[in-house]
Amino acid sequence: MGKFLPNLICIMCLVGLNIQSQIFAKQNVKADKSQEAIKADLKQDWSVNSINTANWSENIGRGQFPVYARAQVMLNNLHASPGPIDGKSGKNFLKALAAYQQIKSLPISGELDKQTWDSLLKNQKSAAFGTYQITAADIKGPYAKSIPRNYAQQAKMPGLYYTRVTEMLGEKFHIDEDFLKQLNPKANFKKVGETINVPIVRNDLPEGVALIIAHKPARQLYLYNSANQMIASFPATIGGSGTPSPKGTHKVIKVAANPVYGYNPKNFVQGSNRQKLALPPGPNGPVGNMWIALSKPTFGIHGTPNPSLISKTASHGCIRLTNWDANDLGRKVQPGTVVKFLD
Repeated sequence: MGKFLPNLICIMCLVGLNIQSQIFAKQNVKADKSQEAIKADLKQDWSVNSINTANWSENIGRGQFPVYARAQVMLNNLHASPGPIDGKSGKNFLKALAAYQQIKSLPISGELDKQTWDSLLKNQKSAAFGTYQITAADIKGPYAKSIPRNYAQQAKMPGLYYTRVTEMLGEKFHIDEDFLKQLNPKANFKKVGETINVPIVRNDLPEGVALIIAHKPARQLYLYNSANQMIASFPATIGGSGTPSPKGTHKVIKVAANPVYGYNPKNFVQGSNRQKLALPPGPNGPVGNMWIALSKPTFGIHGTPNPSLISKTASHGCIRLTNWDANDLGRKVQPGTVVKFLD
């Protein structure tokens, strides 16, 4: 692979970014939903059969539609993560489409065009949605009554657990919690054996992650193999104006699942906390339930307690993913893997 690989792939990423920037600019012009689109959303049939048989058509438009939900599951399972599955035509969906098009060497439009839809169908290995029976373990937890915002209070808790069954199920099935409830309007999510409708999602990544590109303008993480091929992508929150992420090239040095979070006010100050704190593990911790440490001290790739905000807010300089994407990456990435930050 050698020292030339990161530079070569950076050029490839910059080409993709120019196209994606045009896509995002186009989307912002159309950011406001029309009342007609909202009404159309309300008339959709959200049954499992309706989503699994939803088909592409010209000019589907902006909004929330079964065909988008089906496409998002297929993108998720083919390693172009759209973030939380919600059936909506949001930015993370467009970025996933553009990444999938690059992975499959299709024309990059960031749109669900006919060629992309046909490719998704060709590579689909199972139905997009199915059913799941809630188990006793699902109900038992452990769960926390609530998660206080103050780190000093979090440090006193036994664990930063999920706070409700729907939150846990949302992460288990990579689905937006509100959309999960929308698909199951009669469910109370409190009964063992209750059958609910969920996406059928993968929890793995391709082997051979050789390079990770953290693209700040695109708010996206791209994974490449040693043959310079993009093999996966995730929406990501990468630093912020007040707490920027690193520059240049670094390496993965350690992977820790369910980490204890070490708060140090020298890095940033949370509230009135001026002392170091050790926060217990859990999916609702500041770094979620996965920490991938980088050679740049105090910086890493990690999960989040707020998956719906991925790529929409700022971080304290690290690369923030959904918990499920962070866990998928943590299971496959090896110490020594190069991580390149692009501005």
